[in-house]
Amino acid sequence: MNEAAVCTEGQYILYWMIAARRTRWNFAFERAADWAKQLGKPLIVFEPLRVGYLWASDRLHRFIIEGMLDNREALADTTVVYYPYVEPTPDADKGLLAALAERACVIVTDEFPAFFLPRMVTAAARRLTVRVEIVDSNGLWPLHATEQVFTSAYQFRRFLQKNLPEHLEVSPKANPLARVVLPKATVPRAITNNWPAAKLERLLADGGLSDLPIDHRVGPASFRGGPVAAGKTLKRFLDRNLARYGEDRNDPEADVASGLSPYLHFGHIATHEIFHKLAEREGWGPKKLAAKATGKREGWWGMTPAAESFLDELITWRELGYNMCAHRDDYDKYESLPDWARLTLEKHARDKRSHHYTLRQLERAETYDKLWNAAQRQLVREGRMHNYLRMLWGKKILEWTPSPREALAVMIELNNKYAVDGRDPNSYSGIFWCLGRYDRPWGPERKIFGKIRYMSSENTARKLPVEGYLERYGG
Repeated sequence: MNEAAVCTEGQYILYWMIAARRTRWNFAFERAADWAKQLGKPLIVFEPLRVGYLWASDRLHRFIIEGMLDNREALADTTVVYYPYVEPTPDADKGLLAALAERACVIVTDEFPAFFLPRMVTAAARRLTVRVEIVDSNGLWPLHATEQVFTSAYQFRRFLQKNLPEHLEVSPKANPLARVVLPKATVPRAITNNWPAAKLERLLADGGLSDLPIDHRVGPASFRGGPVAAGKTLKRFLDRNLARYGEDRNDPEADVASGLSPYLHFGHIATHEIFHKLAEREGWGPKKLAAKATGKREGWWGMTPAAESFLDELITWRELGYNMCAHRDDYDKYESLPDWARLTLEKHARDKRSHHYTLRQLERAETYDKLWNAAQRQLVREGRMHNYLRMLWGKKILEWTPSPREALAVMIELNNKYAVDGRDPNSYSGIFWCLGRYDRPWGPERKIFGKIRYMSSENTARKLPVEGYLERYGG
């Protein structure tokens, strides 16, 4: 990320953990450990958490800090020093990375193509006088293995079927520290005196976040964060829900979704680990791949239909969004929509709306539509929303707001404020899909929607059982 040299006279290797927040199946952590082994230096894992980011809240902070606790425990019996830092006030961390860099041989950090992280890493690397390396641990397909930006899932799927096999042979180590002997590190006292390590248990206690300048109205999610919880979530999905995933994943009452999206977003679990454990369960090997790339959703992997359906979400759809964010700076802007989508939306932008709702009314689920209200309540209460209903949720916001641009702003605000997996490339894919990204023109042309695919609560209720969902989230 810069032209600085490796400082072989430095005291330690610094792994600046900002996106792949885990100690296993992590290319960046593995790279840092390799540097430490090569230079015979200690390794410090520095995992910071700022307060000055958009949508900072008890929900997001708690989820990340739960992961910090897991990472501290994972490294407790090693010679690697784990240094968690939770910023008490905005800009309190100013100078901390530079102070750590002064004694570092090299800094390794995580690549993440969305939110404020790319700008932060670029700016930091420009200022620092030690070599900064950034490592991609986001998915099976490396972000920069192609410069092409894909416009449909079919196009990307067909490309992956042709080109992904060579990358399936390369995985991060399950345990990057296995058979690695490193000297013991310490964080210089001059640094910890100015920037004390976070007292994680105190922050996770009742009221522990109350002094932080973050949004306390958005309470904790209904599920725990961290690599340990992520591993349990994966096991539960594979044991209980995978077999029904292909048939029932759109059914809100069946609730067979993997639940892994928040953990993937914060790097608490790796796509490589999920793929490895699924393949192991399926008795799969590379020889089972189909010889021809067809772009079809099933049949290429050589796994069961349920497993292939899940892989299409995990790899095709998720990494399609990462592809967009890695190569287009305007991934979160209205202007990034396909030409046909913007043309039809603008043609119908002034169409009369039968209902208008403000952001506050939508946030409080105060619409006439019981199913939409239930989905919004799930988002606010739990920090997640059923995947199929999230599509309906976005379509109705387009129908109820004065313009497509305002609809987009409302979707981004509500999703990023309440969803634990908000601010993620995959999350932006879902939002922009509601306005035509990765889709095609649909007929007949309608008011407000134009040629954008239409969805309604009435049609959804006819297609899927929703009575139990309404009962659960209806009040």
